[in-house]
Amino acid sequence: MAPSEPNLSNWALVQRRLEILNNGDFANLMEVLDEDYVNTWPQSDEIVRGIENMRHLLEGHPYAEGGAPGLIVDAHLVEPGSHDTLGRATKGEDPPFGAVRGVLRTLLLMLEGGATHVGVATDHVIESFRNELWPGYKTGAGVERALLAQFQPLEDALTAMGVTVWPMVELEADDALASAACLAAADRRVEKVCIWTQDKDLAQCVRGERVVQVNSRHGTIRDADAVREKFGVPPHRIPDYLALVGDAADGYPGIRGIGPVTAARLVNRHGGVEEFPPELLGDRRPLALLFKDLATLRTNAAVFTNVDELEWSGPTLELGPWAERMGEAGLVERCRSVRAEARERRGLDIGREFC
Repeated sequence: MAPSEPNLSNWALVQRRLEILNNGDFANLMEVLDEDYVNTWPQSDEIVRGIENMRHLLEGHPYAEGGAPGLIVDAHLVEPGSHDTLGRATKGEDPPFGAVRGVLRTLLLMLEGGATHVGVATDHVIESFRNELWPGYKTGAGVERALLAQFQPLEDALTAMGVTVWPMVELEADDALASAACLAAADRRVEKVCIWTQDKDLAQCVRGERVVQVNSRHGTIRDADAVREKFGVPPHRIPDYLALVGDAADGYPGIRGIGPVTAARLVNRHGGVEEFPPELLGDRRPLALLFKDLATLRTNAAVFTNVDELEWSGPTLELGPWAERMGEAGLVERCRSVRAEARERRGLDIGREFC
């Protein structure tokens, strides 16, 4: 199915908002944002840098040239990029829904730019089956209380916004993203799949230029060539690479004495860890295989059966109360406006590019 025509008025509005924020011209924000919305934006260098990166991403994205993408977003731990860049109060203190507002604002910017299909993965419970495999695997112990308290509100607010949410319990948010990317890529109607997360383990899902990883914080889009350039191995070997070098964020150390350069060289020479000559790892082989199991994302999460389920059809009636609680008075009207213009622009013709 052909992608829809671009919403030029919406796209120009998004670009104008980002341009003003990027230039630090907060005095002129009233030109494009309502007063209630303006008052919730932190005026900091951190915000400007984050918005600048996002602006570069949007300008180089296919839907800036007429596509109609969707979003597959990693919001586990409320996506550190969204929390740190978009959720900070001006005095350095997090408001009650700072991280929630950050995620919703990010999604709304994408929808205003023309996104049509949205899916967000969350770690409803941080611990997963991997904690039973490795005692040092990540837990919720190091997560700020203020952030933990926003996990459930985030899921509820996203649902109220009409966004598809995958709250993970036994599996992790990354597994949900891997499953969603796999299912979307298997649909021939889907032209492109973009996974919005900075987690390096999601690099294993990248396939050519069709399934890519987006890092909004650094303003990069990583295809298969970029994955190899970054890690020294092709995407499908990322679990082997991580098994050797470890992943501090997830809590497993890798194999002592093997760094990134050596790991890439070994993987490229021998293939998967299980194919390594026995003498290469010796008694460390079982540990390497365990770490590979930890690094391998599952693709059997029950996220959806048809990509059409991810189409964003606008906010629900519950968004009004949520917007009031979060101090986002203009959120409902902006969502309705985006949906109305999308219907007018596309009619019944839905784009098939997923990001």
